[in-house]
Amino acid sequence: MLRIFRHYCSAPALFLCVCETLAVALALYAAASMLLPADAAGGRLIAAALVPALVNAVLMFGMGLYDPPHVANFRRALPRLVACLCIGAPILGRSLSFAGTGETQTLYYLAWTVLVVACIVLARMLATPLARTGFSPRRVVVVGAGRLAAEIEQLMARAHAHSRTEVSGYVALGNETREVPEARLKSSEAPLLDVVRNSAAKEIVVAADDRRGISLQPLLDARMEGVTVTSFLSFWERETRRVNLRALDPSWLIFSDGFHIGSATNAVLKRALDITASVLLLLLTLPTLLVAAIAIKLDSKGPILYRQERIGRRGQIFHIAKFRTMRVDAEQMSGPQWASVDDPRVTRVGRFLRRMRIDELPQILNVLRGEMSFVGPRPERPHFVRHLAAEIPFYQERHRVRPGITGWAQINYPYGASIEDAREKLSYDLYYIKNFSFLFDLLIILSTAKAVFLDGGGR
Repeated sequence: MLRIFRHYCSAPALFLCVCETLAVALALYAAASMLLPADAAGGRLIAAALVPALVNAVLMFGMGLYDPPHVANFRRALPRLVACLCIGAPILGRSLSFAGTGETQTLYYLAWTVLVVACIVLARMLATPLARTGFSPRRVVVVGAGRLAAEIEQLMARAHAHSRTEVSGYVALGNETREVPEARLKSSEAPLLDVVRNSAAKEIVVAADDRRGISLQPLLDARMEGVTVTSFLSFWERETRRVNLRALDPSWLIFSDGFHIGSATNAVLKRALDITASVLLLLLTLPTLLVAAIAIKLDSKGPILYRQERIGRRGQIFHIAKFRTMRVDAEQMSGPQWASVDDPRVTRVGRFLRRMRIDELPQILNVLRGEMSFVGPRPERPHFVRHLAAEIPFYQERHRVRPGITGWAQINYPYGASIEDAREKLSYDLYYIKNFSFLFDLLIILSTAKAVFLDGGGR
């Protein structure tokens, strides 16, 4: 994993993105050189090549072409690649339309299309095997063989098929119950630094259930020799891009880096993004909003919109606006309760609105009023917050920021309908709050669009 703007990214995916973007930029530069006058300024040529290439990278990300399964398998990526090129070619081709007229423009446009398509396909065919095999795994030695070490073993086993991290083995401590397979244990008699060298490892992960049993000198010796020493929580955060709540302690939150969301610069940038994204989304979806309002009115009795109390930043209560997707008497007898799969209270139109997340669109008004942000933890009802805060440690920390229409938890975890679901979503919310950046917000917005159009929306 590479950390860019405080967010962990896949190195093979980033490498593939750079290769494809450069290939498109070079193709566009060649086409622009032929189309523009001979005395055209170099900056004009670069702009004509670079801007559309970056737009193409955004389109490919939005189509999920940089997700690990599509990075590792060209055949699997091919259908989405074709769809992306069909959408992007006409859009990007217009970037050169100013340079010619008539038959000349058409000829060069066709030549440009063929050139760009060839470059993208060639770049992906060449870069995919290199992205899959050219990055040597990062080998780590885990200090500990108890419960936390077993969690790492299970994490590496189930899936991270696309992870570039490889656990070479575990060094057991004398005061813990061993929960990892005996075959995975390293000799605890040899010096730790020798174990690391013999394993060709570059990192030590401290995953002891009781850190009082750790001798610091071997870790210090390794650190002085250039070996990275990482805590279990930081390792877990890097590999899963979420926080492990079961092992979380306040000291890690206090002393680890991050939590820059409250700085003046980040606050201004985030608010500017909120307003810009909300206004653009409102303009783009206005016809959809009108159709949804009419459909709700025709489908069932009751108001088109409903307002509901939610907990916002610093625990303040505000009223959220949503399209009504349930019967008016949905909670008359049962009281507040989570929605479930195939919830009988949901109307026919409401089921479609939820699946496509159209029911969330009126929350744009909450964002413009400053009660919500475009990206952030989902706001929860006071009734559930009281219950969840009593059951889940650190749950109230998610209220340090404004709640959002979408968020890191929303695109990584299905709709929550239990305490355990809330616990899992909190692990993503804390990761987002800790590693917030302006570009991370943009990535989440693009990922949300991908989830809506390609992954079946929400529940």
